[in-house]
Amino acid sequence: MSAEPIRAGSEYDPTSWPEAVQNPGFVGDTGEFAGLTEADVRGTAFIGRRPADGGHASVAGTLPYHTATKDPQAPIFHGPYEDRLEKILSRYPDRQAALLPALHLAHEIRGYLSPETQDEVAEKLQLPPAYVRGVATFYTMYNLAPVGKYLIQVCTNISCNLCGGDAVLEAFLKHTGTELGETSANGLWTVIEVECLGACGFPTAVQINEFYYENVRPESVPDVLARLT
Repeated sequence: MSAEPIRAGSEYDPTSWPEAVQNPGFVGDTGEFAGLTEADVRGTAFIGRRPADGGHASVAGTLPYHTATKDPQAPIFHGPYEDRLEKILSRYPDRQAALLPALHLAHEIRGYLSPETQDEVAEKLQLPPAYVRGVATFYTMYNLAPVGKYLIQVCTNISCNLCGGDAVLEAFLKHTGTELGETSANGLWTVIEVECLGACGFPTAVQINEFYYENVRPESVPDVLARLT
């Protein structure tokens, strides 16, 4: 039995909904769900603020590791963050296996992994500093130098490349006044080029800190930046 089509002008027709609740295009076309608000799509209306202690142990190691709020001088593995580390450790057979989420935690607090931060992680997990260095330098998701308040990662892999990813990247560089990989003078922006972000059905995909922006076009870049400041 097939579903009946939505009648134009009915309460279920998104085009008849007030403009205030219609999709403003922050993640592109949402099809028949055009009435969803930004909070609905991002889930912020439901998940609330992420707890510093990681919440339940099953998710403590999966929280985003790059946020707008960070302090390179802040202590790591103290207070609620020490509680989160203990939850992370409880999920792995040994401390070495917990290295990646422990680095995520340090990265979230300080914004990047300096040699000193890597040494602190090594000491806390009782691992050789050289081993931690090898892991931290292997994965491109870890910043090894300070970045802007907003880290803008533009995908230029196959799907995004075919749909104008290079033009989107150039638009971000132009509107932030930066060169690739450099931080703007006001400390707000760092724009980098990345490989697949796993949103190939919605190119061009852009990740800014912990949020995804999909179906991004060069002309929509100023609006995306305006939403962040």
